[in-house]
Amino acid sequence: MPKATPDAQGRSIRLQRIGEQVRHALAGVIGRGELRDELLQRTIVSISEVRVTADLRHATVFIKALGGGDDQAVVKALAAHAKYLRGEVARQMATKYTPDLRFRADESYDAGARIDAILRRPTIARDLEPEAQLPKIADFEDDDEA
Repeated sequence: MPKATPDAQGRSIRLQRIGEQVRHALAGVIGRGELRDELLQRTIVSISEVRVTADLRHATVFIKALGGGDDQAVVKALAAHAKYLRGEVARQMATKYTPDLRFRADESYDAGARIDAILRRPTIARDLEPEAQLPKIADFEDDDEA
């Protein structure tokens, strides 16, 4: 049996493709407002990534409530509808197993905001300006001749 082809991070491309199919199916169900949950109907939910285990039995769905929504409340609401969502995913996918869905808040948005804040600090921004370039090679050659 051929080995799985990994990507740059060492993850199987097949598992990534299946995770992307799950993400697409979930985004469709949530986006169409098929869930009868007041919180989910008034909150815009972004599904940033779905990580599927190698045996295809479990999938971790990373979500972010946009517009200042409470991520943990949205995670709880989605977890309450996990069986329905799993059934909808099963209808749209052609795999032997449909993974159980686990929902988690996506922390990568917060990490990105922290990095952006660091890069905008005056002491850091000064070093990133175009004028703050490294000396040219010609500048060093003149020093050697003197």
